[in-house]
Amino acid sequence: MHVITAQNTNNDKRFLSSGNHYTSNHVEDDNNGNESDSDEASQDDINDLTHHFLLECDEHICSKETCKRITLNVSGLRFETQVRTLKRLPDTLLGNDEKRKKFWDPNRGEYFFDRHRPSFPAILFFYQSGGRLVRPMEVPTDVFLGEIQFFEMGRSVINSYMKAEGFITETENHVMPKGSLSKKVWEFLEYPETSVAAKIFAGVSVTFIVLSTVSFCVETLPKYKHVGCINVTTLDSNGVKSKKLVPNFGHPLSVIESVVIAWFVLELILRFIFCPSRIAFLKNLINWIDVAAILPYFVYLFMYAASGKCKGEQDTMAVLRVLRVTRILKLSKHSEGLRILGKTLKTSMKELFMFVLFLGIGVIIFSGAMFYAEESIENTQFTSIPATFWWAVVSMTTVGYGDMYPEGVLGKLVGSMTVLMGLLAIALPVPVIVTNFNNFYRSAKNN
Repeated sequence: MHVITAQNTNNDKRFLSSGNHYTSNHVEDDNNGNESDSDEASQDDINDLTHHFLLECDEHICSKETCKRITLNVSGLRFETQVRTLKRLPDTLLGNDEKRKKFWDPNRGEYFFDRHRPSFPAILFFYQSGGRLVRPMEVPTDVFLGEIQFFEMGRSVINSYMKAEGFITETENHVMPKGSLSKKVWEFLEYPETSVAAKIFAGVSVTFIVLSTVSFCVETLPKYKHVGCINVTTLDSNGVKSKKLVPNFGHPLSVIESVVIAWFVLELILRFIFCPSRIAFLKNLINWIDVAAILPYFVYLFMYAASGKCKGEQDTMAVLRVLRVTRILKLSKHSEGLRILGKTLKTSMKELFMFVLFLGIGVIIFSGAMFYAEESIENTQFTSIPATFWWAVVSMTTVGYGDMYPEGVLGKLVGSMTVLMGLLAIALPVPVIVTNFNNFYRSAKNN
């Protein structure tokens, strides 16, 4: 459970989250709505705030201050509290007389709110405790968020609650170019929802990406494996005939590749020319994926021009041709699901590193154990600890290809422990990654 506390004075509001161990000082101005940046409060400040609130409660005597009680009716459930309690947070809906009077029922002499009943005790406790917000366990996070937004608890309290509950509070600011023409072209290139023409452009781009991926896969079939190069007969200066491999630019697969590359280059150049910021454009990983997608084609042309040899004779081009696989990643610009997956992996890097660490430690431990357990077995497959790494990886990840397996009783016991430890290693970080994915998915759905 996450707890968010706040102390309101005449000049500032201080927020402390004991559940996540972070604090911030916050100043709100109703006239302009500006909020100052949050910064850490020291432990002395927190103690002073608590002491101030306790003194305020101890010194309070109703007979001297003429306390006035009001009744708050929340969907039929009545609460009584003092006006003085609500005025501790005067910028909220309940603490402001003008905002609160809209809900006054003169017939019953009470304020009526047609809101979620189980959430209101926590909201009232927010005033009674001087700003300590605790979500009831039985209330869903999104329902409670809607309630604190309705009662206008304050942007900092809402943001602190959203952060504590795992909501994605970051908003994407779409920076646009300054010129009207540049703005229209940029919207045409980047935001398909802005016009029909932009949707058509995005559809054509997706078509080229899919076409390029299919072409890349088809050309590896045995039937088309060597169609990229053809033998031609040439005559040298002495009239001697010789055969030479040259690129077959007229083959349909080569034509498709050239057209696709031309589209990718045109798209990349237009986006670079009309982007709002050249520096931000160069820092964007997606743009470097675009560069990696077209780089092998031009490297191949350069190497052919320099050496006069077709790629069929150059094994070094195999590494560069693998980069063409990155073209499928260009779909992330047009797929919300792929963007969510990318954000999830980026946010979950610590958990992924923890999983790799668990896996690496387990592989070393169980590889050594299996090697010595099977060392006395004749013709064993576990000839060394490094040779056993592959078995440990596929066993801990519960894949189990069956290409390597223990034969002795002790080896089978080690194999069983390996599988069980692998299940634990996978199970520990997965819930955090799933939670991050759900948070990004929920944020995208709400947007």
